[in-house]
Amino acid sequence: MKNVVIVANIKIKPEFKEEVYNELIKLYKNTHKNDKGCIYYELHKNLIDENSYTFIETWENQDFLTEHENKSHFKEFLVNIENKLESVEINKLEKLSI
Repeated sequence: MKNVVIVANIKIKPEFKEEVYNELIKLYKNTHKNDKGCIYYELHKNLIDENSYTFIETWENQDFLTEHENKSHFKEFLVNIENKLESVEINKLEKLSI
């Protein structure tokens, strides 16, 4: 199976900026601590929009990504940020062998 690359762009509603930021950090730490098959998992802050963040992730394969999405820390993250985002865009990519 091929590696799966995720680019997740998250724009937080201004009134929830601090709260959601803390949830992003918690998800980052829990993923690094608990998830197998994660090759790269980094959180980036948008330099133009202070309420926007991007996770860039590389997973060994879709099975490991699915496992991550089913972990309690990921599900808890989704519950804790519900209705606190202006937008979220998730791109699932496959690196081309060129």
